[in-house]
Amino acid sequence: MGNFQTIGSKADGLSENVQRFVVEATSAATRRAYRIDVKIFAAWCEERGVLAIPATAMTIADFLASQAQAGISPSTLNRRIAAIRYAHEVAGYETPTTNKLVSITLKGIRRSNRIRTRKKAAATVDKIYQMIAHCNTQTLQGKRDKLVLILGFAGAFRRSELVALTVADIQEVPDGLKVLIQKSKTDQEGTGHTIAILNGRLNVVGVLQDYLKTANLTEGAIFRPITKYGKIRKQTLSDRSIADIVKRYATAAGLNAEDFSAHSLRSGFITTAAEAGANLFKIMDISRHKSVQTVQGYVRNAELFKNHAGNSFL
Repeated sequence: MGNFQTIGSKADGLSENVQRFVVEATSAATRRAYRIDVKIFAAWCEERGVLAIPATAMTIADFLASQAQAGISPSTLNRRIAAIRYAHEVAGYETPTTNKLVSITLKGIRRSNRIRTRKKAAATVDKIYQMIAHCNTQTLQGKRDKLVLILGFAGAFRRSELVALTVADIQEVPDGLKVLIQKSKTDQEGTGHTIAILNGRLNVVGVLQDYLKTANLTEGAIFRPITKYGKIRKQTLSDRSIADIVKRYATAAGLNAEDFSAHSLRSGFITTAAEAGANLFKIMDISRHKSVQTVQGYVRNAELFKNHAGNSFL
């Protein structure tokens, strides 16, 4: 089926149309991660002479234990279980990942894992200003990178959404920009979502216009690779490049690059908005979160010291 044929599943017998729609049921980023995870699982099974599909609960539990011993994090193991489950379902088999042995093994791994996941820092508006100060806007790459940082922040974009933007997706209006996000993590059917981005002090409209004019872009992907000679390429910039750009300018600004990722732009907008007292649902209009609880987590962190219970006596 493209993603999972390597493990010899019954999906090989699906019609081309069914295969195409099954593949489209998940995002490109998810498919890429699942492909890697299933390949790792299949290779592990082959070394031990056991079936990858259909697998037994014991096989999966042994695989999880082996991966944990190798230092693989519980969050990565969760994704690998999801990939194995998806591969079984697509192949027409009952998934063994729901077996009690699998869930208990994973629970034990989580408890024994003493390394806390280090959350990436939010690139709040003050940090954005520090970072864009180091963009060399005399070069096309500097103009592009500045737009990545400002637009990624102002629209609370996921990196996959940011690199997927085309010139046609953006409309200039008196107050700023209307941006159509054609497909996202929470909109896998591609119904689309339009967000408003204020021009404001970051001058996102001016930065966009400057970049598009210099790059001579009138259609197609906005964010593209640029050669060392300053020539723009036809293909779309990879979503991993967004993280590289964020880290590069974090370093230039004297920040610890390891604390930042592409998600820092998204969390930076949400955190800054929460600190400014923005309405929760207005934040969700931009961030496109489906869960109020997720956004409330950002708001709570931003307001830890606001109206503190000990204000009157501490």
